[in-house]
Amino acid sequence: MLKLRHVKDTTILYVCLHLYGRRLRVASPHVPLIRVIISEIRRMLMEYEDGDANPVDSSELSSVSSTVSSIFSSSDIDVSSNISIASSSSDEILAAAVVPLTLAVEEQGEEGGVTRRLKKCVGRNKGVAWGFKSVIGRRKEMEDAVAVVPGFMSHTCDHVGGCTNPGSEVSPIHFFGVYDGHGGSQVAKFCAERMHEVIAEEWDQEASNGYKWQQRWESVMSSSFERADNEVLTEAAAPEIVGSTAVAVVLSGCQIIVSNCGDSRAVLFRGTETIPLTVDQKPDREDELSRIEEQDGKVIHWNGARVFGVLAMSRAIGDRYLRPWIIPVPEITFTTRTNEDECLIIASDGLWDVMSNTEVGEVARRILRRRRHCAASDVPAAQILADSLTEIAVGRNSSDNISVVVVDLKSKRKQQHI
Repeated sequence: MLKLRHVKDTTILYVCLHLYGRRLRVASPHVPLIRVIISEIRRMLMEYEDGDANPVDSSELSSVSSTVSSIFSSSDIDVSSNISIASSSSDEILAAAVVPLTLAVEEQGEEGGVTRRLKKCVGRNKGVAWGFKSVIGRRKEMEDAVAVVPGFMSHTCDHVGGCTNPGSEVSPIHFFGVYDGHGGSQVAKFCAERMHEVIAEEWDQEASNGYKWQQRWESVMSSSFERADNEVLTEAAAPEIVGSTAVAVVLSGCQIIVSNCGDSRAVLFRGTETIPLTVDQKPDREDELSRIEEQDGKVIHWNGARVFGVLAMSRAIGDRYLRPWIIPVPEITFTTRTNEDECLIIASDGLWDVMSNTEVGEVARRILRRRRHCAASDVPAAQILADSLTEIAVGRNSSDNISVVVVDLKSKRKQQHI
């Protein structure tokens, strides 16, 4: 257990993390040493927080005190400017540094000792690595579209809602979307370009009005899907016979918020658990069948259950010619993140038609855990997994376009990145 027995140790830890949260303008041979010190302290903190670390004595921190002090006093270090959220590559989102450090003191035993325990959101100080693959498969046309928008919003985690550590600092909120078009690619492409913008705009416009955070998000997501659907019509983005599924994921430091129309799917893999975050909206699903038939619609089994024998889903963006039976009303789920979360996979039915949630989970755990223990690679584990799942789906003769987005939710330490 990490024990900070001296004020000096706490100060060193605070200053190191503070320095990590600033942009350094250093023209000095001390730069590599600074990075090593920061990385080592960050590693110890992450191991302590995850509960899988060996006992670390304060002497480990004290041993670097003189070196750190001399570096911090160097006149050629400028810590005056704030860090900006950036990615080290196209598929790795660095977490925002958090300053100041929040400490909570707990009494321990009768000896009067204290333990300093870090308090923070689950996703705080953890990078989010991602990868995606989108292929035409055996179809003649590509009708899928994918959107990955790191930092599409920036708010405090408790402002977004569901925060496990209220009072946290501003951090980036990430967006991931998969859109499976039918009748053409126009609506899917429109959603990929526009949906995340609409959600951000609706969030800014939606006053809390005393709503609970979940109610606010439900209102935002519902109005965003309706607005995107209306814009397809008003901007003449697509003919009335064209539509698309839409599964939109908002990822904060503490929550995974999923809004879904259609039969694309989002699944969370947590430890050994497989947790579906969406339920396919099929015409023969009992509640959907009742809704369609109550409005004098028909579900005909023609190569599977289809609305009027045409569409194999009961909700979508677009498809105006099938109103009121096909509606753009999303189903929304909220899932609190934990340290056990392995990854989130969002994919079109080109994957799910040939692989079950369980099969995907087995492949995901095997590949991610193996890659995390390999030497550092230029290709993130999430990208390797997305490529592998796509190859498996093609090998199993998936007849549809295949789009897979993988979000690796494990900490940077466990990915062996510095």
